[in-house]
Amino acid sequence: MRMLYHHTLLADARKVRLALGEKRLEFMEQSIEPWRRDDDLLVLNPAGKIPVLVDEDGITVCGANTICEYLDEVYAEPPLLGRTPAARAEARRLADWFDKNFHDEVTRHLAGEKLTRRVSENAAPDSRALRAGRQNIHTHLQYIAWLTERRSWLAGDHVTIADISAAANISLVDYCGDVPWGDHPLAKEWYVRFKSRPCIRPILRDVIDNIPPARIYDDLDF
Repeated sequence: MRMLYHHTLLADARKVRLALGEKRLEFMEQSIEPWRRDDDLLVLNPAGKIPVLVDEDGITVCGANTICEYLDEVYAEPPLLGRTPAARAEARRLADWFDKNFHDEVTRHLAGEKLTRRVSENAAPDSRALRAGRQNIHTHLQYIAWLTERRSWLAGDHVTIADISAAANISLVDYCGDVPWGDHPLAKEWYVRFKSRPCIRPILRDVIDNIPPARIYDDLDF
């Protein structure tokens, strides 16, 4: 059985879980706190970072993007990067947008402050970071709306790594109740459709100790 080492508070880890789920690949999970030294993790990845996937044949793959690329090469169906060079380029471009821009401008400020900082440091969130995240998220939700007005999914006609990267980040912010869905109906429509996919159901069952999710977090028709 393949094993995934991850932590639910990391968007990168959620991305890999979604990719495995979309591929319908069974896996076991081991949660590792990324803010603590873990000697067993260092054996798997000398960089000491998660996520790490150990596949059924013992191959160890480190890092969310590398894992997702590996999965698409080894388990071809359904393809998460697209079937043509142009489709793969667009899926990678948008995945990079959500992995970096959305994460740095929104996820880090909201989920990072309200969830990760509280769990790892038992500290209160920085109000300036919260304010920045709540301002920045509107631009990204508008971009999702713009994309889905022109396509079935973010990068084209099928779910790709772009949708997975976006959902991995948004699900963390949604856990906090900080996604202004009422202001962005087209982005909400996209997320409702993604939320109905089996791959995200295990993530919607995640509960962080002493921090209950927002009421609509696991609601498929919110």
